[in-house]
Amino acid sequence: MATLSVHTSPLDQPGTGDAGGMNVYIVEVAKRLAEAGVEVEIFTRATASDLPPVVEMAPGVLVRHVISGPFEGLAKEELPAQLCAFTNGVLRAEAAQAPGWYDLVHSHYWLSGQVGWLAKDRWGVPFVHTAHTLAKVKNLLLAEGDTPEPKARVIGEEQVVAEADRLVANTPTEARELIDLYGADLGRVAVVAPGVDLDRFSPSEGGRATARRRFNLPPDAHVVAFVGRIQPLKAPDVLLRAVAELRTHDPETARRLVVAVCGGPSGTGLERPTALIELAAELGISDAVRFIEPQPRDALADLYRAADLVAVPSYNESFGLVALEAQACGTPVVAAAVGGLVTAVRDSVSGVLVDGHDPADWARTIGRLLRAPGERARFARGAVAHARNFSWNRTACGLLDVYRDALSEHRDRRAAAISTGVCS
Repeated sequence: MATLSVHTSPLDQPGTGDAGGMNVYIVEVAKRLAEAGVEVEIFTRATASDLPPVVEMAPGVLVRHVISGPFEGLAKEELPAQLCAFTNGVLRAEAAQAPGWYDLVHSHYWLSGQVGWLAKDRWGVPFVHTAHTLAKVKNLLLAEGDTPEPKARVIGEEQVVAEADRLVANTPTEARELIDLYGADLGRVAVVAPGVDLDRFSPSEGGRATARRRFNLPPDAHVVAFVGRIQPLKAPDVLLRAVAELRTHDPETARRLVVAVCGGPSGTGLERPTALIELAAELGISDAVRFIEPQPRDALADLYRAADLVAVPSYNESFGLVALEAQACGTPVVAAAVGGLVTAVRDSVSGVLVDGHDPADWARTIGRLLRAPGERARFARGAVAHARNFSWNRTACGLLDVYRDALSEHRDRRAAAISTGVCS
Protein backbone atom coordinates (compact mmCIF):
# COMPACT_ATOMS: atom_id res chain seq x y z
CA MET A 1 0.00 0.00 0.00
CA ALA A 2 1.12 3.53 -0.78
CA THR A 3 0.40 5.94 2.07
CA LEU A 4 0.72 9.63 1.20
CA SER A 5 1.60 12.28 3.79
CA VAL A 6 2.89 15.28 1.87
CA HIS A 7 3.16 18.00 4.48
CA THR A 8 4.36 16.18 7.58
CA SER A 9 6.56 13.15 8.12
CA PRO A 10 5.63 10.22 10.36
CA LEU A 11 9.22 10.47 11.64
CA ASP A 12 8.64 13.99 13.03
CA GLN A 13 8.08 14.72 16.73
CA PRO A 14 4.35 15.46 17.31
CA GLY A 15 3.49 18.67 19.10
CA THR A 16 5.25 21.31 17.03
CA GLY A 17 5.30 22.57 13.46
CA ASP A 18 2.72 20.62 11.46
CA ALA A 19 3.30 17.37 13.35
CA GLY A 20 0.39 16.26 15.49
CA GLY A 21 -2.27 13.62 15.80
CA MET A 22 -2.14 12.76 12.11
CA ASN A 23 1.51 11.75 12.48
CA VAL A 24 0.65 9.45 15.37
CA TYR A 25 -2.25 7.99 13.37
CA ILE A 26 -0.11 7.19 10.33
CA VAL A 27 2.69 5.62 12.39
CA GLU A 28 0.46 3.46 14.57
CA VAL A 29 -1.77 2.29 11.73
CA ALA A 30 1.18 1.50 9.44
CA LYS A 31 2.86 -0.67 12.07
CA ARG A 32 -0.29 -2.67 12.69
CA LEU A 33 -1.11 -3.07 9.02
CA ALA A 34 2.41 -4.43 8.51
CA GLU A 35 1.89 -6.86 11.38
CA ALA A 36 -1.28 -8.01 9.57
CA GLY A 37 0.72 -8.71 6.39
CA VAL A 38 0.21 -5.45 4.47
CA GLU A 39 3.46 -3.88 3.28
CA VAL A 40 3.23 -0.10 3.69
CA GLU A 41 5.31 2.55 1.94
CA ILE A 42 4.82 6.08 3.25
CA PHE A 43 5.66 8.98 0.94
CA THR A 44 6.50 12.32 2.57
CA ARG A 45 8.33 15.49 1.52
CA ALA A 46 12.08 15.61 2.17
CA THR A 47 12.89 18.56 4.45
CA ALA A 48 16.67 18.10 4.76
CA SER A 49 19.41 17.28 2.26
CA ASP A 50 20.92 14.58 4.47
CA LEU A 51 17.74 12.50 4.76
CA PRO A 52 18.16 9.05 3.18
CA PRO A 53 15.81 8.38 0.27
CA VAL A 54 14.26 5.43 2.12
CA VAL A 55 14.03 4.67 5.87
CA GLU A 56 12.67 1.49 7.42
CA MET A 57 10.40 2.84 10.15
CA ALA A 58 9.35 -0.63 11.31
CA PRO A 59 9.37 -4.13 9.84
CA GLY A 60 7.21 -3.96 6.73
CA VAL A 61 7.00 -0.14 6.80
CA LEU A 62 9.17 2.10 4.62
CA VAL A 63 9.26 5.91 4.61
CA ARG A 64 10.20 7.37 1.23
CA HIS A 65 11.50 10.96 1.23
CA VAL A 66 10.44 12.75 -1.93
CA ILE A 67 12.42 15.80 -3.05
CA SER A 68 9.86 18.45 -3.90
CA GLY A 69 10.84 22.06 -3.42
CA PRO A 70 13.47 23.53 -1.11
CA PHE A 71 14.61 21.47 1.85
CA GLU A 72 13.92 24.19 4.38
CA GLY A 73 10.50 24.16 5.97
CA LEU A 74 7.60 25.40 3.88
CA ALA A 75 4.27 26.50 5.27
CA LYS A 76 1.33 24.35 4.23
CA GLU A 77 0.07 27.32 2.21
CA GLU A 78 3.22 27.10 0.06
CA LEU A 79 3.03 23.38 -0.61
CA PRO A 80 0.40 23.34 -3.39
CA ALA A 81 3.09 24.74 -5.71
CA GLN A 82 5.20 21.64 -4.98
CA LEU A 83 2.51 19.02 -5.60
CA CYS A 84 3.59 18.48 -9.19
CA ALA A 85 7.16 17.69 -8.07
CA PHE A 86 5.89 15.47 -5.25
CA THR A 87 3.57 13.57 -7.59
CA ASN A 88 6.45 13.05 -9.99
CA GLY A 89 8.53 11.51 -7.20
CA VAL A 90 5.69 9.18 -6.18
CA LEU A 91 5.05 8.02 -9.75
CA ARG A 92 8.76 7.46 -10.39
CA ALA A 93 9.02 5.27 -7.29
CA GLU A 94 6.22 3.08 -8.63
CA ALA A 95 7.72 3.00 -12.13
CA ALA A 96 10.96 1.57 -10.72
CA GLN A 97 9.08 -1.47 -9.40
CA ALA A 98 7.41 -4.42 -11.10
CA PRO A 99 4.04 -3.56 -12.73
CA GLY A 100 1.20 -3.54 -10.23
CA TRP A 101 3.49 -2.90 -7.26
CA TYR A 102 0.87 -0.95 -5.27
CA ASP A 103 -2.57 -2.43 -4.71
CA LEU A 104 -4.10 0.64 -3.14
CA VAL A 105 -3.29 4.27 -2.25
CA HIS A 106 -4.37 5.94 1.02
CA SER A 107 -3.84 9.68 1.35
CA HIS A 108 -3.94 11.80 4.50
CA TYR A 109 -4.98 15.49 4.38
CA TRP A 110 -6.14 17.27 1.26
CA LEU A 111 -2.66 17.99 -0.17
CA SER A 112 -1.93 14.27 -0.21
CA GLY A 113 -5.39 13.66 -1.64
CA GLN A 114 -4.48 15.68 -4.73
CA VAL A 115 -1.52 13.35 -5.31
CA GLY A 116 -3.56 10.26 -4.51
CA TRP A 117 -6.18 11.21 -7.07
CA LEU A 118 -3.51 11.24 -9.82
CA ALA A 119 -1.83 8.05 -8.58
CA LYS A 120 -5.20 6.29 -8.67
CA ASP A 121 -5.63 7.06 -12.36
CA ARG A 122 -2.02 6.25 -13.28
CA TRP A 123 -1.82 2.97 -11.36
CA GLY A 124 -5.40 1.82 -11.84
CA VAL A 125 -5.91 1.13 -8.13
CA PRO A 126 -8.50 2.12 -5.51
CA PHE A 127 -8.04 5.47 -3.79
CA VAL A 128 -8.86 5.89 -0.08
CA HIS A 129 -8.66 9.28 1.63
CA THR A 130 -8.72 10.53 5.22
CA ALA A 131 -9.14 14.29 5.57
CA HIS A 132 -8.19 14.65 9.28
CA THR A 133 -9.41 18.26 9.12
CA LEU A 134 -11.84 20.01 6.76
CA ALA A 135 -11.56 23.62 5.63
CA LYS A 136 -15.29 24.30 5.61
CA VAL A 137 -15.61 23.06 9.18
CA LYS A 138 -12.57 25.03 10.38
CA ASN A 139 -13.91 28.20 8.76
CA LEU A 140 -17.24 27.76 10.54
CA LEU A 141 -15.46 27.48 13.91
CA LEU A 142 -12.59 29.97 13.64
CA ALA A 143 -10.91 31.30 16.74
CA GLU A 144 -11.09 35.07 17.06
CA GLY A 145 -8.37 36.63 14.89
CA ASP A 146 -7.43 33.34 13.23
CA THR A 147 -6.95 33.17 9.46
CA PRO A 148 -9.64 31.39 7.40
CA GLU A 149 -8.61 28.46 5.23
CA PRO A 150 -8.14 29.61 1.61
CA LYS A 151 -10.57 29.00 -1.23
CA ALA A 152 -7.93 26.87 -3.00
CA ARG A 153 -8.03 24.37 -0.15
CA VAL A 154 -11.83 24.22 -0.20
CA ILE A 155 -11.81 23.50 -3.93
CA GLY A 156 -9.01 20.95 -3.52
CA GLU A 157 -10.97 19.11 -0.82
CA GLU A 158 -14.10 19.08 -2.98
CA GLN A 159 -12.10 17.50 -5.81
CA VAL A 160 -10.62 14.82 -3.57
CA VAL A 161 -14.04 13.98 -2.06
CA ALA A 162 -15.43 13.58 -5.58
CA GLU A 163 -12.59 11.30 -6.75
CA ALA A 164 -11.95 9.05 -3.75
CA ASP A 165 -13.31 5.50 -3.84
CA ARG A 166 -13.64 5.57 -0.06
CA LEU A 167 -13.57 8.40 2.47
CA VAL A 168 -12.55 7.46 6.00
CA ALA A 169 -14.12 9.64 8.71
CA ASN A 170 -12.88 9.55 12.29
CA THR A 171 -16.35 9.99 13.80
CA PRO A 172 -20.02 10.02 12.77
CA THR A 173 -19.86 13.81 13.10
CA GLU A 174 -17.10 14.03 10.49
CA ALA A 175 -19.03 11.64 8.22
CA ARG A 176 -22.03 13.96 8.36
CA GLU A 177 -19.79 16.94 7.56
CA LEU A 178 -18.39 15.18 4.50
CA ILE A 179 -21.91 14.40 3.30
CA ASP A 180 -23.61 17.69 4.20
CA LEU A 181 -20.84 20.18 3.41
CA TYR A 182 -19.01 18.38 0.58
CA GLY A 183 -21.73 16.31 -1.05
CA ALA A 184 -19.95 13.00 -0.40
CA ASP A 185 -21.74 9.85 -1.46
CA LEU A 186 -23.09 8.15 1.68
CA GLY A 187 -22.06 4.75 0.33
CA ARG A 188 -18.41 5.82 0.02
CA VAL A 189 -18.04 7.18 3.57
CA ALA A 190 -16.84 4.81 6.30
CA VAL A 191 -16.39 5.67 9.98
CA VAL A 192 -13.22 4.23 11.53
CA ALA A 193 -12.27 5.70 14.89
CA PRO A 194 -8.59 6.38 15.69
CA GLY A 195 -7.10 4.48 18.58
CA VAL A 196 -4.70 4.73 21.47
CA ASP A 197 -1.68 2.66 22.44
CA LEU A 198 -3.17 1.05 25.54
CA ASP A 199 0.17 -0.47 26.54
CA ARG A 200 1.99 2.86 26.59
CA PHE A 201 -0.87 5.04 27.82
CA SER A 202 -2.17 3.40 30.97
CA PRO A 203 -2.60 4.24 34.66
CA SER A 204 0.41 3.85 36.91
CA GLU A 205 -0.07 2.83 40.53
CA GLY A 206 1.55 5.46 42.70
CA GLY A 207 3.03 7.01 39.60
CA ARG A 208 1.73 10.56 39.99
CA ALA A 209 4.45 11.66 42.39
CA THR A 210 7.17 10.17 40.18
CA ALA A 211 5.62 11.75 37.09
CA ARG A 212 5.51 15.16 38.76
CA ARG A 213 9.14 14.94 39.76
CA ARG A 214 10.04 14.19 36.15
CA PHE A 215 8.55 17.55 35.09
CA ASN A 216 9.42 19.48 38.26
CA LEU A 217 5.76 19.98 39.14
CA PRO A 218 4.81 20.57 42.81
CA PRO A 219 3.62 17.35 44.52
CA ASP A 220 0.73 19.08 46.32
CA ALA A 221 -0.48 21.33 43.47
CA HIS A 222 -3.60 21.15 41.36
CA VAL A 223 -2.11 20.40 37.91
CA VAL A 224 -4.04 21.03 34.70
CA ALA A 225 -2.22 20.08 31.51
CA PHE A 226 -2.57 21.27 27.95
CA VAL A 227 -0.86 19.13 25.29
CA GLY A 228 -0.76 20.17 21.65
CA ARG A 229 0.48 22.60 19.09
CA ILE A 230 0.43 26.25 20.17
CA GLN A 231 -1.94 27.92 17.73
CA PRO A 232 -5.33 29.70 17.91
CA LEU A 233 -7.21 26.60 16.70
CA LYS A 234 -6.11 24.65 19.78
CA ALA A 235 -7.13 27.55 22.07
CA PRO A 236 -4.56 27.27 24.88
CA ASP A 237 -5.33 30.94 25.57
CA VAL A 238 -8.80 29.92 26.77
CA LEU A 239 -7.19 27.82 29.49
CA LEU A 240 -4.88 30.65 30.57
CA ARG A 241 -7.78 33.10 30.70
CA ALA A 242 -9.74 30.60 32.76
CA VAL A 243 -6.89 30.50 35.29
CA ALA A 244 -7.03 34.29 35.53
CA GLU A 245 -10.80 34.03 36.13
CA LEU A 246 -10.20 31.51 38.91
CA ARG A 247 -7.74 33.84 40.60
CA THR A 248 -10.45 36.49 40.71
CA HIS A 249 -13.45 34.38 41.71
CA ASP A 250 -11.92 31.36 43.47
CA PRO A 251 -8.52 32.44 44.81
CA GLU A 252 -8.21 29.52 47.25
CA THR A 253 -8.41 26.94 44.45
CA ALA A 254 -6.29 29.06 42.13
CA ARG A 255 -3.58 29.40 44.78
CA ARG A 256 -2.65 25.72 44.33
CA LEU A 257 -3.13 25.62 40.55
CA VAL A 258 -0.30 24.98 38.10
CA VAL A 259 -0.88 24.80 34.35
CA ALA A 260 1.53 22.65 32.32
CA VAL A 261 1.56 23.67 28.63
CA CYS A 262 3.34 21.09 26.48
CA GLY A 263 3.85 21.90 22.80
CA GLY A 264 5.43 24.20 20.27
CA PRO A 265 4.21 26.98 17.96
CA SER A 266 2.39 25.87 14.81
CA GLY A 267 0.25 27.26 12.02
CA THR A 268 -0.71 30.88 12.54
CA GLY A 269 0.89 30.58 15.99
CA LEU A 270 4.27 30.85 14.25
CA GLU A 271 3.54 34.50 13.51
CA ARG A 272 3.94 35.23 17.25
CA PRO A 273 5.72 32.23 18.78
CA THR A 274 5.91 33.83 22.23
CA ALA A 275 2.28 35.00 22.28
CA LEU A 276 1.20 32.53 24.98
CA ILE A 277 4.11 33.45 27.23
CA GLU A 278 3.20 37.12 26.75
CA LEU A 279 -0.45 36.40 27.52
CA ALA A 280 0.45 34.67 30.79
CA ALA A 281 2.46 37.75 31.79
CA GLU A 282 -0.33 40.09 30.75
CA LEU A 283 -2.84 38.11 32.83
CA GLY A 284 -0.47 38.07 35.81
CA ILE A 285 -0.32 34.27 35.99
CA SER A 286 3.23 33.58 34.78
CA ASP A 287 4.05 32.06 38.16
CA ALA A 288 1.35 29.41 37.63
CA VAL A 289 2.29 28.36 34.08
CA ARG A 290 5.01 25.87 33.14
CA PHE A 291 5.97 25.69 29.48
CA ILE A 292 7.26 22.26 28.46
CA GLU A 293 8.73 21.40 25.06
CA PRO A 294 7.11 18.61 23.00
CA GLN A 295 7.78 15.23 24.55
CA PRO A 296 8.40 11.72 23.16
CA ARG A 297 5.53 9.32 23.67
CA ASP A 298 6.70 7.61 26.89
CA ALA A 299 7.41 10.94 28.57
CA LEU A 300 4.07 12.28 27.38
CA ALA A 301 2.30 9.44 29.17
CA ASP A 302 3.98 10.57 32.39
CA LEU A 303 2.80 14.13 31.83
CA TYR A 304 -0.79 12.91 31.53
CA ARG A 305 -0.35 10.91 34.74
CA ALA A 306 1.08 13.95 36.51
CA ALA A 307 -2.06 15.98 35.86
CA ASP A 308 -5.31 16.13 37.80
CA LEU A 309 -7.07 17.23 34.62
CA VAL A 310 -6.17 17.58 30.94
CA ALA A 311 -7.80 20.49 29.10
CA VAL A 312 -8.62 20.32 25.37
CA PRO A 313 -10.28 23.66 24.56
CA SER A 314 -9.87 23.44 20.76
CA TYR A 315 -12.26 25.24 18.40
CA ASN A 316 -12.33 22.11 16.27
CA GLU A 317 -10.88 18.59 16.38
CA SER A 318 -11.56 15.84 13.87
CA PHE A 319 -11.07 13.45 16.79
CA GLY A 320 -8.78 14.47 19.67
CA LEU A 321 -6.04 11.93 20.33
CA VAL A 322 -4.72 13.95 23.29
CA ALA A 323 -8.06 13.51 25.04
CA LEU A 324 -8.04 9.77 24.41
CA GLU A 325 -4.42 9.30 25.53
CA ALA A 326 -5.02 11.25 28.74
CA GLN A 327 -8.09 9.18 29.58
CA ALA A 328 -6.19 5.94 28.92
CA CYS A 329 -3.75 7.11 31.60
CA GLY A 330 -6.62 7.60 34.04
CA THR A 331 -6.74 11.39 33.83
CA PRO A 332 -10.15 13.04 33.34
CA VAL A 333 -10.51 15.50 30.47
CA VAL A 334 -12.25 18.86 30.20
CA ALA A 335 -12.86 19.43 26.50
CA ALA A 336 -14.79 21.70 24.19
CA ALA A 337 -18.01 20.12 22.92
CA VAL A 338 -16.93 20.27 19.28
CA GLY A 339 -16.20 17.85 16.45
CA GLY A 340 -14.64 14.53 17.37
CA LEU A 341 -14.19 15.50 21.02
CA VAL A 342 -17.84 14.63 21.54
CA THR A 343 -16.85 11.04 20.69
CA ALA A 344 -13.39 11.03 22.29
CA VAL A 345 -14.74 12.20 25.68
CA ARG A 346 -17.80 10.64 27.30
CA ASP A 347 -19.47 13.57 28.99
CA SER A 348 -19.99 13.19 32.76
CA VAL A 349 -18.38 9.73 32.66
CA SER A 350 -14.74 10.23 31.57
CA GLY A 351 -14.69 14.00 31.84
CA VAL A 352 -16.72 17.08 31.03
CA LEU A 353 -17.63 18.67 27.71
CA VAL A 354 -17.91 22.47 27.84
CA ASP A 355 -20.18 24.36 25.46
CA GLY A 356 -18.31 27.29 23.95
CA HIS A 357 -15.02 28.95 24.83
CA ASP A 358 -15.98 31.52 27.45
CA PRO A 359 -13.10 31.52 29.99
CA ALA A 360 -15.61 32.04 32.80
CA ASP A 361 -17.40 28.79 31.90
CA TRP A 362 -14.06 26.96 31.73
CA ALA A 363 -13.00 28.43 35.07
CA ARG A 364 -16.22 27.27 36.75
CA THR A 365 -15.88 23.73 35.36
CA ILE A 366 -12.19 23.37 36.18
CA GLY A 367 -12.59 24.92 39.62
CA ARG A 368 -15.53 22.66 40.49
CA LEU A 369 -13.60 19.53 39.51
CA LEU A 370 -10.45 20.57 41.36
CA ARG A 371 -12.53 21.03 44.50
CA ALA A 372 -14.14 17.60 44.08
CA PRO A 373 -11.56 14.80 44.41
CA GLY A 374 -14.29 12.18 44.64
CA GLU A 375 -15.81 13.23 41.33
CA ARG A 376 -12.36 13.29 39.71
CA ALA A 377 -11.72 9.75 40.98
CA ARG A 378 -15.03 8.60 39.47
CA PHE A 379 -14.14 10.27 36.18
CA ALA A 380 -10.68 8.68 36.28
CA ARG A 381 -12.24 5.22 36.44
CA GLY A 382 -14.65 6.13 33.66
CA ALA A 383 -11.80 7.54 31.59
CA VAL A 384 -9.84 4.27 31.63
CA ALA A 385 -12.96 2.25 30.78
CA HIS A 386 -13.90 4.61 27.94
CA ALA A 387 -10.40 4.59 26.43
CA ARG A 388 -10.45 0.79 26.32
CA ASN A 389 -13.10 1.06 23.61
CA PHE A 390 -10.39 2.39 21.30
CA SER A 391 -7.20 0.73 20.13
CA TRP A 392 -4.94 0.96 17.10
CA ASN A 393 -5.54 -2.73 16.40
CA ARG A 394 -9.25 -1.98 16.10
CA THR A 395 -8.50 0.99 13.85
CA ALA A 396 -6.30 -1.15 11.59
CA CYS A 397 -9.00 -3.83 11.38
CA GLY A 398 -11.56 -1.19 10.43
CA LEU A 399 -9.27 0.15 7.71
CA LEU A 400 -8.64 -3.34 6.36
CA ASP A 401 -12.40 -3.73 5.94
CA VAL A 402 -12.49 -0.43 4.04
CA TYR A 403 -9.61 -1.53 1.81
CA ARG A 404 -11.25 -4.88 1.07
CA ASP A 405 -14.49 -3.15 0.08
CA ALA A 406 -12.67 -0.68 -2.15
CA LEU A 407 -10.63 -3.44 -3.81
CA SER A 408 -13.69 -5.63 -4.35
CA GLU A 409 -15.63 -2.78 -5.91
CA HIS A 410 -12.64 -1.89 -8.08
CA ARG A 411 -12.38 -5.47 -9.38
CA ASP A 412 -16.12 -5.54 -10.10
CA ARG A 413 -15.88 -2.31 -12.08
CA ARG A 414 -12.97 -3.66 -14.12
CA ALA A 415 -14.82 -6.90 -14.81
CA ALA A 416 -17.93 -5.02 -15.88
CA ALA A 417 -15.89 -2.75 -18.15
CA ILE A 418 -14.22 -5.75 -19.79
CA SER A 419 -17.54 -7.54 -20.27
CA THR A 420 -19.02 -4.51 -22.04
CA GLY A 421 -15.98 -4.05 -24.24
CA VAL A 422 -14.82 -0.79 -22.65
CA CYS A 423 -11.47 -2.40 -21.79
CA SER A 424 -9.47 -4.69 -24.04
